[in-house]
Amino acid sequence: MPQRLLTVKGMGSVTAKPDLVIIRMSLSTRGKDYPKTMNAATKEVEALRVALCGIGYEREALKTADFGISTEYENKRQAGGEYSRCFVGYKCTHALKLELDFDMKRVGETLAAVSACGVKPELQIDFSVKGKIAVNAALLESAIANAKEKAAILARSAGVTLGAIQSIDYSWGELRLYSNTRPRFDGLEEMVVMSDAAMMDIEPEDINVGDSVTVAWLIE
Repeated sequence: MPQRLLTVKGMGSVTAKPDLVIIRMSLSTRGKDYPKTMNAATKEVEALRVALCGIGYEREALKTADFGISTEYENKRQAGGEYSRCFVGYKCTHALKLELDFDMKRVGETLAAVSACGVKPELQIDFSVKGKIAVNAALLESAIANAKEKAAILARSAGVTLGAIQSIDYSWGELRLYSNTRPRFDGLEEMVVMSDAAMMDIEPEDINVGDSVTVAWLIE
């Protein structure tokens, strides 16, 4: 006789206040000579590190998130009217990130240092949490509690008794632990050096994250 099962999908949710700022910087360097292109890219990153060290960061604080170098071509029309693919040069891209405690005054100081060092990276700021493991644990606990509550209601309404749990199904996907508040910058070309007040009024939205777990009980 097949087992009689009650399968329930539990929905969990957690709200967390951001306590971590992630400043992402993207650099692109182009040149026709490979060694010179790489050398120029290295100098730009070094200029950023020196600027950040000058306001108290450790050299290792600026992390490489992604790196790549590629060749670039363009189609040029020749004298006979035909087009040919011609080598333009090399493109080196370097994605970097800097993490710091939530302190908007410190963020302002950091952006001021970057803007003054002569390097013009594309910027993105994200607000996240430091205790990601704790948030994940609380989310799973919330989802399981919700599944239990639903199962108890269904069993009582159906006049059956819940037995032992037979299976728990969870996807283990990566959660997006970021606030929806994302300040935007059009680069540092037109950015004035930040004063302490320039970043004072940003209060990011809380991080709301949800997940689900499917639990199957034996019913009697």
